[in-house]
This record gives sequence, structure tokens and C-alpha cells, in this order.
Amino acid sequence: MKRSIVCILLLFTLWPCRTDAVDLSATSGVLIEAETGEILWEKDPDRQMRIASTTKIMTALVVLERCDLQETVTVTAAHMAEGSSMYLVPGEAVTVEELLYGLLLCSGNDAALALAEYCGGSVARFAELMNEKALDLGMSGTSFANPSGLDAEGHCSTARDMALLAAYAAENPFFMRICSTSRAVIGQRDMRNHNRLLNSLPGCVGMKTGYTRAAGRTLVSCVQRDGHRLVAVTLQDGNDWADHETLYTMGFELLNEMRETT
Repeated sequence: MKRSIVCILLLFTLWPCRTDAVDLSATSGVLIEAETGEILWEKDPDRQMRIASTTKIMTALVVLERCDLQETVTVTAAHMAEGSSMYLVPGEAVTVEELLYGLLLCSGNDAALALAEYCGGSVARFAELMNEKALDLGMSGTSFANPSGLDAEGHCSTARDMALLAAYAAENPFFMRICSTSRAVIGQRDMRNHNRLLNSLPGCVGMKTGYTRAAGRTLVSCVQRDGHRLVAVTLQDGNDWADHETLYTMGFELLNEMRETT
């Protein structure tokens, strides 16, 4: 394993990041090889920007590392939220697992608040936990103010940081099981994943979409092919579905070229 990683790193020094290989609509973005963290493409990757519901990747990871899936959460009126929802009802009891499906498939802001209050004791304390995790992961350009990604002062990240987060998330089997699920029927809820790449892009294993008026369209995705796992992040990108397909085509072609030279 160590030898293969060294070989990959050496090849990346011979095949520099293709910053000019593709011209995408994104204001900021990055494509990385998840195992090594090496960058295959970048565009202003350290620019701090709003990230909308891609925030929920971190929300889910903090919950998964601190709560049992079968713990029960009682929904309150305080968990009702603007924007996307899994349509929780005050007074109902739902498991952490059900809320995670609602968080990552429906992008439920209500699920985000319910999980944050339950896991952190308060939404403010949960945001602190998110920031502590970001610091641990080396996400130096990131600051979380809430668990949903709704626009807020001081809530921002960078494409590079979100790629670091996605690479870390890809190592969590339960997280990946949820975000790679196209549809889940739990109780009376029929939940469908907003990530259309799951059905259109070969090898796509999920991650998270996002949108607010201020942030524009944000997208974090992950694709596995031929023993390689790539992660793409685009921020403020009105053509994100097509742009991610373009990035993966270029990325895997580059990896194949590298393989042929060894």
C-alpha cells in the first residue's frame, strides 16, 4: 500500500494539476484523488464561499460519531425550519437513523435542527462541535454557524476544505450507505435523493447537493472506478451536473494515462 501511494504521488509530480484542461461554470471548485488528496483540477479552491446544504455532510458525520442510530428523538416545534424538509411533525418520535436519511436524501432542514439539538444539547453547541471536527480535519478555511447550511453570517467554507471533508466522509460506511441511496421508504415517508448523478454517472456513490439564493448551486460528489475514488466539489455553479461529469471524465482519463506510463 505504501509503495503504491508513493508511486501515485510521484506520478502526480510528473502530471501536474490540469487547471486549464476544462472550463467550467463554477466560481470555485476542485477535483481530488481521495486516498492521496492529490489535486487533479482546481479553480480558486481556497476562496471562502457559502456552501448551502453541502454543510449536512459535516452534520451527519458529527452525529454518526456521537450518537447511536437507534436512539429516539422527539420532534418539537423548534425543529421546524424554512427551506427543504422531511416534514417532521412536532410530538412524533423518530430515530437518529431516520433523521439521517431525511437529512441526506431530502436535505431536511428540520432533520438538521432535530439532530443538532439532540446530539449537541443545543444548535449553538452542535455548531461548535462541527467547527471542532473541521479543525481536526485541517479545514482551515471553514466556519460553521448552523447544521443546515442556510445562509448565515460566518457560515462558509472552501472547495478544498469540502473535498477534504468528503474524502473523510467516504471512509464512513454508514454515511456512504445513506448518501448512495436513491430512494428510501421509512414508515409513511417516501424519501428521494436530490443527487441525480446517482442515476446518470457510472460509479457515483453519492455525497450532497445544496442551494440557496445567495450561495447558488453547490455540489459535492464522489465516484469510484477501477480502484480509484475521486471527489469533486463545485461552488456557485449553475451547470453543476454537467460540470461534475466533465471533471470525472477528465480525472479518470488522467489516471489511466498515469497507469499506462508505469
